[in-house]
Amino acid sequence: MIRKSKTYYVSSIRGNDKNDGLTQETPFRTLQQLTGRELEPGDRILLERGSVFEDQYLHIRGKGEKENLIEIAAYGEGALPHICANGTGIWHQDYGIRLDSPAHVYRGDVSSAVLLYDAEYIWIHDLEITNKDDIDRQSVTGKTSGEARSEMAERYSAPHKMDRTGVAVVAQNSGTLHEIILQNLMIHDVDGNVYNKHMNNGGIYMTALKPDNEEQTGIARYHGVTVEDCCVWNVSRWGIAVGYSYQHARFVGAQLQEEWFLKYGHENIVLRNNYVKNAGGDGITPMYALRPLVEHNISDSCATEMNDRIYCYPEERMGKVAAAIWPWKCKNALFRFNEAVDTKLNQDGMAYDADSGDGTVYEYNYSRQNEGGCVMFCLEEAIHNTFRKNVSYDDLGGILSPSGNPDAYVSENQFYIRKGVPLLRKNMSDGEITLKNNVISELESE
Repeated sequence: MIRKSKTYYVSSIRGNDKNDGLTQETPFRTLQQLTGRELEPGDRILLERGSVFEDQYLHIRGKGEKENLIEIAAYGEGALPHICANGTGIWHQDYGIRLDSPAHVYRGDVSSAVLLYDAEYIWIHDLEITNKDDIDRQSVTGKTSGEARSEMAERYSAPHKMDRTGVAVVAQNSGTLHEIILQNLMIHDVDGNVYNKHMNNGGIYMTALKPDNEEQTGIARYHGVTVEDCCVWNVSRWGIAVGYSYQHARFVGAQLQEEWFLKYGHENIVLRNNYVKNAGGDGITPMYALRPLVEHNISDSCATEMNDRIYCYPEERMGKVAAAIWPWKCKNALFRFNEAVDTKLNQDGMAYDADSGDGTVYEYNYSRQNEGGCVMFCLEEAIHNTFRKNVSYDDLGGILSPSGNPDAYVSENQFYIRKGVPLLRKNMSDGEITLKNNVISELESE
């Protein structure tokens, strides 16, 4: 017997949890009626526009099909339906293995407003999502600046504060996951842990955890992720990240073979037309991906918490560094038509960063007034990098940061440089770089 797909309706305005939830006239009132439910191909969860789901979350399991996606979206007219997790939706994350640095936290409790666990062929769109702490950025309003800083340090910046996510996606016990689409999501005020780089912590964060029985289920990885037209602001720590992996040890060394990615890494990753503002740490980052495409995104005022005032209790975690739009351990990553502005100064603080990957290409991107400069080529495992036909306007601190990298080809760019700002950032000129056919112009003082 062929199962008929179901559409579930939820409305905080006119719903009732005693309803069956199967029509617009009989919607559920709360998301709890659907959380944990195993969805099947063609199933839909529709939230009524204008609804606000306070202290609620949506944790989804299920598998659609290529031509029959699971869909989570809005219906009706008015404002986007708003999921306000407020620290609910707690689950336990464990990579099952220590990460590439002993300083990185790899297990702990996480609060996620939306969690997709081993879900695939799924499309989520047109939702507003928050996950505030009751001790958020606004909690110290009205106090003296000294008292405000003290409370921020002791409470907002607590070293073991719970990680929080707007949308968390996890691959673990279902092998390769396909076709995960996040589109037109408004994600903001996610008050996570400022120190934990690779937990599901920030606006949108996807990870691959060690399976319970890898021989039986296969390697956990992604083949087909699209994050598009999403707006992410006031989040800690990351803006958008796809996706740190328990298989990180397979990607040690500079030369990264394509077959490693086909077996252990991620494929067909597209991050397009997203806007990230006021991320506490990094803006937008693909990880362990083969030929990821990152285009038409904007990073605005990121790395806002990478400073001594907020990043003040790291214990042994270190990691007070962040950049705007960059790859980690990718092969042949392509970044084009992106814009990064006003990234805050830290040990990094630049717009773009070709970091420990093979064959990163930046082309037709724009950067302006990033306090750590325009681009870094980071460390010995950053090879075959190309930075071409980009525009840097009034970036600060030093435009280029070749940091221990064996090669980088920088050509046909336009660098508009403020008087006194060096082309090479101080203390970051020990890498190899080839400059060809670039136009360097000094900006006139106002």
